[in-house]
Amino acid sequence: QVQLVESGGGLVQAGGSLRLSCTSSDRTFVSYAMGWFRQAPEKERELVAAIIPSGSSAYYPDSLKGRVTNSRNNAKTTLYLQMTSLKPEDTAVYYCAAARKLHSIVSMTIDHWGQGTQVTVSS
Repeated sequence: QVQLVESGGGLVQAGGSLRLSCTSSDRTFVSYAMGWFRQAPEKERELVAAIIPSGSSAYYPDSLKGRVTNSRNNAKTTLYLQMTSLKPEDTAVYYCAAARKLHSIVSMTIDHWGQGTQVTVSS
């Protein structure tokens, strides 16, 4: 079982930036495509970013392009999400996720989920 632990969430003002991390204790992390999802209260979980195992290519929904950057350090078995120009509507619980293929991340067919970290953006 791949365990994923998110960190870096918190309270930030609108217009600010935040970097989330997701760390795995399992070396098989390097073979997984990874992604970030978020879920706001009373809303469905949605994809924020996805990245292939090597980290050389990432996918972003059009609505978030330019404001989020997904990266990974396989030597540290850690996934990152850099978010800038944050808006109150970015407030949500952010989850990292692992799957064998990028298209599985995009289709939300996930093998392993983290427990989530709360991000709150104040206006």
